[in-house]
Amino acid sequence: RWLSEQASGKPIIEYCGGTEIGGGYITSTLVQPNLPSTFSTPAIGSDFVLLDEQGLPADDGEVFLIPPALGLSRRLLNRDHHETYYADCPRHPVTGRPLRRHGDQVRRLNNGYYQMLGRADDTMNLGGIKVSAAEVERALAALDGDTDATTITELAAIAAPPPGGGPSRLVVFVGYGDTPPPDPDRLCQQMRQRLKANLNPLFRVDEVVVLEKLPRTASNKIMRRALRDLYQISHQEQPRHA
Repeated sequence: RWLSEQASGKPIIEYCGGTEIGGGYITSTLVQPNLPSTFSTPAIGSDFVLLDEQGLPADDGEVFLIPPALGLSRRLLNRDHHETYYADCPRHPVTGRPLRRHGDQVRRLNNGYYQMLGRADDTMNLGGIKVSAAEVERALAALDGDTDATTITELAAIAAPPPGGGPSRLVVFVGYGDTPPPDPDRLCQQMRQRLKANLNPLFRVDEVVVLEKLPRTASNKIMRRALRDLYQISHQEQPRHA
């Protein structure tokens, strides 16, 4: 609203997509009412579905693109294209056609417009409460007075399903770079106290995993999906760390 006011009431066109799809898949237009911070339609030449964690249609879910669409990438440098965008994707719930992973979390509003919620990798369900990884990480970023925290150079929170099923576990990965590695058990206790005091007393850090550095994309974004895969693989091979 503020930006529109600075431009004498002109509409602000929201547009979201990515380099790998050659533009945007969702947008607002000049021929529909302009509502702040919302999208009104799929972009021309593209379409998508919103699916929940069980792969069923939802009004609040992860975006899966419906190929074909002009601009979709066909290969990646230094990464497997099929593994990145198509492997383990659900199929279209009505047509059965293959879908392409995009990774955004979107909510469809009652008026048919859409609201962006961030990356699906960044959204967690902890004990029935939805929270973004960014909120958890902000609450843990500054552990004032905790000496173990001085060695942390980066951190990332993920929700990991336990091997035997049940509610997701909150796992925090920390990178320590060139500094001495922190003690994960002591750091876990400190983070539990910090989270309880600064975000939600119902949230509890179940485990801290210490790495020299966290995996990042070419654009320097932390790859939480890779961390989740790493955690699940390691816990298939060894018992749960208490």
